[in-house]
Amino acid sequence: MAETDSKLTRFAGRIVMVGFGSIGQGVLPLLLRHLDIEPGQISIVTAEEAGRAEAEAYGIKFTVMPLRKGNYLSVLDPLLGDGDFLVNLSVDVSSLALVEFCRSKGALYLDTCIEPWSGQYTDTSQSPSQRSNYALREKAMALRAKYDGGPTAVLTHGANPGLVSHFVKRALLDIARDTGVETATPKTREEWARLSSRLGIKSIHIAERDTQVSPIPKAIGEFVNTWSVDGFVGEGCQPAELGWGTHEKHFPVDGHTHASGTGCAIYLARPGASTRVRSWTPNEGPFHGWLITHGESISLADYLTVKEGGQAKYRPTVHYAYHPCHVAVLSLHELAGKNWKIQKSRRLMMEEISDGMDELGVLLMGHAKGAYWYGSQLTIEEARHCAPHNNATSLQVTVAVLAGVVWAIENPGRWITEPEEMNFERILEIARPYLGNMIGAYSDWTPLLDRGLLFEEDLDEEDPWQFKNFRVV
Repeated sequence: MAETDSKLTRFAGRIVMVGFGSIGQGVLPLLLRHLDIEPGQISIVTAEEAGRAEAEAYGIKFTVMPLRKGNYLSVLDPLLGDGDFLVNLSVDVSSLALVEFCRSKGALYLDTCIEPWSGQYTDTSQSPSQRSNYALREKAMALRAKYDGGPTAVLTHGANPGLVSHFVKRALLDIARDTGVETATPKTREEWARLSSRLGIKSIHIAERDTQVSPIPKAIGEFVNTWSVDGFVGEGCQPAELGWGTHEKHFPVDGHTHASGTGCAIYLARPGASTRVRSWTPNEGPFHGWLITHGESISLADYLTVKEGGQAKYRPTVHYAYHPCHVAVLSLHELAGKNWKIQKSRRLMMEEISDGMDELGVLLMGHAKGAYWYGSQLTIEEARHCAPHNNATSLQVTVAVLAGVVWAIENPGRWITEPEEMNFERILEIARPYLGNMIGAYSDWTPLLDRGLLFEEDLDEEDPWQFKNFRVV
């Protein structure tokens, strides 16, 4: 068990967990460990039977009732009131519908991504822009502006999006210290953006390498993953998205801007699960990862934008670079070959995992020391020692959910809040005991390393941190 602060966070209300897959099952024992709360104060509403035994072992009420547009109000209304908390860990349930409902009830809210109703990720009647995380975030910001405050609703606070935004702030301060840039800890969005600009940060990758393995091979017609299969396929089939930096000189031939909103991000006319980029982590070294759309690609790019006269004068390029476990790679390859029709059989690797780690961090590039990775190297052995019902990947998510819940209880009147707007030091204080080896590592790696040896390549050798140099074509 992780060594944690013995002081419990008092919570007198009820907690309703919507969805109880791998993340819900993993976060439940953490909530019971860190909150001064009784099992009778918690209830679960989920779409399937999976997890019933785990919930009942803790004495938690478990209800199978898939939430839909037509029933979510009647199902949730008797379960939530003023001062209660809805923790949304579901798929195919509209986050914004739940946020607005919670506001009407005076209840707190948290999710790990902004989910639409079922089918909207792949609804071809909508344009790729309308199916994007950019569009979902714009709707959330419109909802925030619609009301004059409300109970805290923390959006997109899992590992990524979520925890990685706090990693970025810690990394910026580390780089400032190590490059002789004097700064106090920024207090505002503008101060963080100007620090990033002063340091010369051009590109930020959420660079993740999952090496967890199982003795059970992947079968043909099976999708295997270390976290939600439906969640991964859903985001993988969305357009590849990235926050678009002001240093970029080469707009992608398949790139598109959005017609409205902040303009901080672009999308590619292809799924993220078919788009690869070069990146680096300390344990793996250089690797090819997938540019899967994530909320932090947009919110971090927006948060770190410096504007003058209403125009963006500085913004880093921000995106995810994800190399999942080996069997998930095979699963993605098969999924793409079937034109994005998900396999009939799905398996979540948990107790069967025999070895490996999830190396999750942020890679900040372009500063005086080149590249700096800061993050978590969490092995399966450490994850099992820290908390039940978790693997290395899920624990990085579940502890971020825990930290977000505690922060929301401590800050109950903040209305819609993104990870970048939270106290990063408080979040990391709660999460750090569960994250294994937390390291910061500098590297002289660039995406130009060993390029053009076998064949000529179209590269920008004057600026290694151009997106065209990262992209695998």
